[in-house]
Amino acid sequence: MTANTEKIEFKAEINQLLDILVHSLYTNREIFVRELVSNASDALDKMRFEVNRNPDIADEAEPEIKLSVDEEAKTITIADTGVGMTRDEVVTNLGTIAHSGSAEFVKLAAEQNESLDNLIGRFGVGFYSVYMVADKVKVTTKSFKEGEPAIIWESDGKNGYEIGEAEVDFSHGTSIEIHLKEDMTGRFLSEESLKDIIKRHSNFVSFPIFVGEERVNTVTALWREPKFQIKQEQYEEFYKFLTYDTEAPIDTLHFSVDAPVQFNSLLFIPQKDLDIFGMDRDNWGVDLYVRRVLIERQNKDLLPQYLSFVKGVVDTEDLPLNISRETLQDNVLIGKINTTLTKQVLGQLEKMSKDDPEKYAKFWNAHSKVFKAGYTDFMNKDLWSRLLRFESSAEVEDSDGLVSFEDYIARAKEGQKEIYYAYVASKEAAKLNPHLEIFRRKELEVIYLYEPIDEFVMETIGEFNEFKLVAAEHADVDALDKFESLKEEDEPEPLNEEQTLDMEELVKKMKEILGDKVVDIKVSDRLSDSPCRLVNPDGGMTSSMEKIMRAMNKDNSIPPKTMEINGNHPLLRSLLGVFKKNPDDDFIALSTRQLHESALLLEGYLDDPHALVGRIQDLLTRAGGWYAELEKEDK
Repeated sequence: MTANTEKIEFKAEINQLLDILVHSLYTNREIFVRELVSNASDALDKMRFEVNRNPDIADEAEPEIKLSVDEEAKTITIADTGVGMTRDEVVTNLGTIAHSGSAEFVKLAAEQNESLDNLIGRFGVGFYSVYMVADKVKVTTKSFKEGEPAIIWESDGKNGYEIGEAEVDFSHGTSIEIHLKEDMTGRFLSEESLKDIIKRHSNFVSFPIFVGEERVNTVTALWREPKFQIKQEQYEEFYKFLTYDTEAPIDTLHFSVDAPVQFNSLLFIPQKDLDIFGMDRDNWGVDLYVRRVLIERQNKDLLPQYLSFVKGVVDTEDLPLNISRETLQDNVLIGKINTTLTKQVLGQLEKMSKDDPEKYAKFWNAHSKVFKAGYTDFMNKDLWSRLLRFESSAEVEDSDGLVSFEDYIARAKEGQKEIYYAYVASKEAAKLNPHLEIFRRKELEVIYLYEPIDEFVMETIGEFNEFKLVAAEHADVDALDKFESLKEEDEPEPLNEEQTLDMEELVKKMKEILGDKVVDIKVSDRLSDSPCRLVNPDGGMTSSMEKIMRAMNKDNSIPPKTMEINGNHPLLRSLLGVFKKNPDDDFIALSTRQLHESALLLEGYLDDPHALVGRIQDLLTRAGGWYAELEKEDK
């Protein structure tokens, strides 16, 4: 210290608050660099404001922030060429906790109808975060105001501070000399570590930041630039910088919002799921900035999780924070940003789906598994539902064979008010699904579901544009009967009265054979190609949903089902003939059990196929003998 040195004690409550700030408020010690760089940027903004307001101010200093390391002295110095401070301002801004000179400066600007949107020092006590890593701090500052002397402020952050005048070799600005604690030198006392911190937290501060002789913040805060001035190549370069992806994004959203919250946003939709192996599901979120300063990387409150594939940044003007920038104070504003961002992203996806279906199909194939989780977003249910895509029984040549609910409705038959869907393993498997035979016969389109989440999607939507979503296996036969069926070749003659009575007796026999393995056995009027099918007796939950729920409850038992048989199938007609000759023929029991287990296999319930395989071999042996006898008779 030099002239007019004065020692001032902190008040008791300030000592206590300092201890809280250093040990409790901040969880990440490197934040002190961000805070001090932010204050420096603030001071440079103030200087620019003063020069613009008063042309008589002579300012030849380049607006910049410099960080340097002295390994021998174990110090870090952060200097700026901003407005600096007078003695009174130093006492006010550094000697009083939770006082923000920037807040007063913004108030002054508002009174004069000036704009200071870029000021970032409204947070109060960021300066004191330096004591997480320092055992002493010396601040040397000189105000731009004419005739004001340079001031030195020095404190260990414990008992008080010393303040006095000094001689300096700069016209205005502030230099902060940080004496690191012994256990902090290994982590922070190098230019490389400072560069790394700057790139993570302060890379988009608008003024040049130098560490040693190298400028660190070379990437432009592109979201702050006017859209019409930005080339597509710049967006792609920024996206790759942000995500480390080697491919350009599918789409880019760049927009600014003034109400209800003011913010700028630059969002990207990647070409593919960046979590290739599904091992990093928590690695999502949009980076949150306040006036170009990173507040939180991968904030998970700005977008819902079903849009977690979106990468990018949000920079807000209005976000209030509590004392630390690390803890968001008012989630109401975050919620408002979330609402706006969600609608913007969904709106952009809808525009893509209409303007470029092939591009949308590429998005869908990359991100649909995540996007489908939006069935919980009831606020945006209608818009989200319009963006869903599925494969279906319809032959669709474009858009990778994907159809929307609107596409389905456009092809619906006259008088049809249902959208039918079925959970299947694949398109090929759907051709063997007995639940879908009546839809093929009636030429009714069925949407195919391939993933468990699809069931929840359909259950939640329930209805789309006055069309009810109905599981194919639960479709009302009366509602289907009004649609004309395709004529089938070699359609068998209907059962006569005697055969009908015999069929009823055969059904009773089959029920006796299967016992409590089935709830009931009925003759179906839905089947045409398959000999039988299994359905839930109550008609409530679909078979696939039931399997999902049983798996969640770790229930591996086979649920009792109602078995429906096709009285017109050749197998059942043959079985009826055997039954008429000998109701106790063991072939009836063998065939009944085989039919039941074959149906269980198709439904995915047959865990042990050994008995089924044994019966197949037995039936083949018998069939081979019958075939040999027939061949002899023919000769």
